[in-house]
Amino acid sequence: MKDKGFRFILIVIALSFFLLLLIVPLLSVFVKAFEKGWGLYYAAISDPMAIKAIKLTLLTIAVTVPLNTIFGIMAAWSVTKFDFKGKNIILTLIDLPFAISPVVAGLIFVLLFSTSHGLFAPLLNEWGLKIIFATPGIILATLFVTVPFVARELIPLMEAQGTSEEEAALTLGASGWKTFLLVTLPNIKWGLIYGVILTAARTAGEFGAVSVVSGHIRGLTNTLPLHIEILYNEYQFSAAFAVASLLTVVAIINLLIKNFADWKIKSQNKLSN
Repeated sequence: MKDKGFRFILIVIALSFFLLLLIVPLLSVFVKAFEKGWGLYYAAISDPMAIKAIKLTLLTIAVTVPLNTIFGIMAAWSVTKFDFKGKNIILTLIDLPFAISPVVAGLIFVLLFSTSHGLFAPLLNEWGLKIIFATPGIILATLFVTVPFVARELIPLMEAQGTSEEEAALTLGASGWKTFLLVTLPNIKWGLIYGVILTAARTAGEFGAVSVVSGHIRGLTNTLPLHIEILYNEYQFSAAFAVASLLTVVAIINLLIKNFADWKIKSQNKLSN
């Protein structure tokens, strides 16, 4: 009876924590977004500045997610399937963005690529390139922040699967590329989807690094999080929450897909065991 009572208390505490810190804030976003009616909501999300912020966010996702997916697969493949000197260095570098504040990461890119005082300023000015306070800077900063997600989802999964299937395929005469496509990729597909979803979600919601490198140029370098901040600072609270609801919907969809992928990974591991 004591165990049941203690378990009940723990469940109540967990559910209360979940309700107060997750469900209530989530619902409040939509309540605030629609408090002045559908007309203001539609006006906020269809505003030209909001549309430009949405397009820039989608562009950043379209560039960042494929590049980090390719890098994550290559990094996980090399770390888990081969033995070589410097493997621990690669693992450390993959985790580096987790250890560095996004704001500091953005500042690093400013110090490197600013056309006024950056390390590469002479070359950038000579070639007429603008990275900071422009779209390339936003993409670079987001790439750095989201580097670990795909690799860190795939490495434990590929380590658990081992190399026996790949070695068997190579023994039977399959090429390395064919082995990857027909053996490795099917085995990691759900972990890969999991990592891609995390990367896309972080890309859409990244604020710190992007805030530093973007310059907050309205209509040019504002992603959705930066546009929301501007609306909120201008006391357009309903409009800010209306745009924030778009990110919230994206987050919920990502969460559902992530949980489905997680379930498939656990089912796959049970079958393999």
